[in-house]
Amino acid sequence: MTTSPLPAIKAGCATCSMHQLCLPMGLSDNDMARLDQVIGRRRRIASGERLYQMDAPFKSLYAIRFGHFKTSQINAAGGQQITGFQMAGELLGMDAISSERHQCDAVALEDSEVCEIPFDTLEGLFGEMPNLLRHFHRMMSGEITREQNVMLLLGNMRAEQRFAVFLTNLAARYAARGYSSTQFELRMSREDIGNYLGLTIESVSRLLSRFKTLGLLAVTKRAITLREPARLQALAAGTEQCSPLV
Repeated sequence: MTTSPLPAIKAGCATCSMHQLCLPMGLSDNDMARLDQVIGRRRRIASGERLYQMDAPFKSLYAIRFGHFKTSQINAAGGQQITGFQMAGELLGMDAISSERHQCDAVALEDSEVCEIPFDTLEGLFGEMPNLLRHFHRMMSGEITREQNVMLLLGNMRAEQRFAVFLTNLAARYAARGYSSTQFELRMSREDIGNYLGLTIESVSRLLSRFKTLGLLAVTKRAITLREPARLQALAAGTEQCSPLV
């Protein structure tokens, strides 16, 4: 289900708490004002609703102002494959730039808000604002790196290492946004985590219990506390191992 149109809420980059993640440092007040004119509106997306769907025409990028999303595709067997989880300060929609059609569904994991950025208008600014173009290229490079890491995650790592990488990645991303890197909530379900990591929901539950027993973390419903981040990072890097799941 897609969202119904909402009244336009004018975005303001200069006053947004996420602008340092979305935008390059050093933009002048004049450049910031011009960018504000490009952004069409803020859109509220309710939990469980789609921001866009696979094969829809590409018109805009979406900067997440607050909330969390998941992206997914249909695999060869006809099932859903989750390809990523996105949070505030990240861009959605870059998958559609080459083909001009979205290659995945983007669904809100909680009530969220995005800034809609019409891509045709944004392209017009790239030639006039080199810093903005370089920043955009860095964000695209980051997306490619994340996709490559997922391939490595699913292809060569044991279940324990996959889960450790997933948790340490979340911790680093929250830290970059000024939040705690050791205490956070999992906005996605265990089923979604398993789908993303190529594990069953039972395996995810066993891993949470295993890591809790090892003293790596504490779990209260969806709230996670990383008690030994260094050991968890070592497990993610493959320099420390625990016994495999049975």
